[in-house]
Amino acid sequence: MENIFQKKYIKFFVVAILYILVIIWIGNYWFLIGLGVIYDLYVSGKVNWTFWKKRGIKNSAFIEWLDALIFAVIAVTLINIFLFQNYKIPTGSMEKSLLIGDRLFVSKLAYGPRMPNTPIAIPFTQNMIPGTKARSWSNLIMLPYKHLAGLGKVKNSDAVVFNFPEGDTVVIEDQVTSYYEIVRSAAQSMKERDQSLKKPIKPDAYYRIMARNEVWTDNHIIYRPVDRRDNYVKRCVGIPGDTVAIKSGNLFVNGKLVPGNKTQQTDYVVRTNGNTINPKAFERLGISRTDQTSLDGSTYLLPLTKINSEAISKFSNVTRVEPVFEKTGNFAPQIFPHNSSFRWNGDNYGPLWIPARGTIIKIDTGNICLYERIINVYEHNKLRIEGKTIYINNVPTDSYTFKMNYYWMMGDNRHKSADSRYWGFVPEDHIVGKPVFIWLSTDKELSGLKKIRFNRILKKI
Repeated sequence: MENIFQKKYIKFFVVAILYILVIIWIGNYWFLIGLGVIYDLYVSGKVNWTFWKKRGIKNSAFIEWLDALIFAVIAVTLINIFLFQNYKIPTGSMEKSLLIGDRLFVSKLAYGPRMPNTPIAIPFTQNMIPGTKARSWSNLIMLPYKHLAGLGKVKNSDAVVFNFPEGDTVVIEDQVTSYYEIVRSAAQSMKERDQSLKKPIKPDAYYRIMARNEVWTDNHIIYRPVDRRDNYVKRCVGIPGDTVAIKSGNLFVNGKLVPGNKTQQTDYVVRTNGNTINPKAFERLGISRTDQTSLDGSTYLLPLTKINSEAISKFSNVTRVEPVFEKTGNFAPQIFPHNSSFRWNGDNYGPLWIPARGTIIKIDTGNICLYERIINVYEHNKLRIEGKTIYINNVPTDSYTFKMNYYWMMGDNRHKSADSRYWGFVPEDHIVGKPVFIWLSTDKELSGLKKIRFNRILKKI
């Protein structure tokens, strides 16, 4: 009896010390109340904390199974919050670095985990109950952003998993497309309709208001807190304080050319002498059927790495291989900041400075479109513009001090990636974690064992 008595105290002290260390890490000392629960679990045994089980008798197989399931759900939930979680690549925006069907091990410790904004939620769901249009979390408890210490910081060229910044407002009928892009497209259509009918063209603000009213009238709109927004994975090409620019598809950071990695893709036009390219040749190069676009039988539009473009150029029936880039000065309204004063497109962009916490910048009606979402949405200020005057929280101002760090994310599949070029900065409170390795990869175009990409399993990111 004495040995048993000593063992339970030893277990209590070990668990209590680990629990206290976690509390110090979290920084919320209200959790010290839990020491009483731990003491009762390991020492006194006054309360039956597993109330679904009866003490002192053999429980049914169902109860034992339920007990194991509850323990597993709690354990995996805590692991997903503080240590790591799995993430499946749904789109080709990072090909050929990450492929559709890759399952990633995403480390929360790499940059430090976040405490949940919405702790009451159905386990293992991001935002929707599977098979329904109902949300999977409750607004009963809403906690502020809190970031715990991690092993490092986001660096240039890191692959990063983050919550989609424009995912705060969602159209239930079209959850794939950003709500803001839906409104912008509707506004552009209204403007073009007036132009075609030769009606007087009204200010852009008018079309945005009309488009917003139309979208809200015709659809069901919901709001999602930060931790319930969709997860994206892109490569961080700019950290706080950097200046990014793109010239003819080439990325520059702080004025220096950033060499593309070997798996980075760009759209190419491939012309042949009239003969088609053997599908087996595409298969050998890892070019999926969904990426093969035939324009006229002898011309293809293909997303290619530099290595693949050089390989295809050596085919006997290929006469020309050239990258497709938009011209400098061609305004693309879908490109951030969606303002014709900045005549940018996906291949010619910037220069644009990335905000850093504590930095003060001058703002005016010429550059406010670059930072208005940061000021108004991400950092929760009341912003309005009257004539040439900018008001923040009802105070006229010509400067702003940033409260958070921001990042610039781009997909390696440059022409098939909806990234920061389309929706702007990624706030630090949206960072989820760092992909470390691929634990499984499957190819949807194949079947059976061929479906599994064995050469990608345990591949480091």
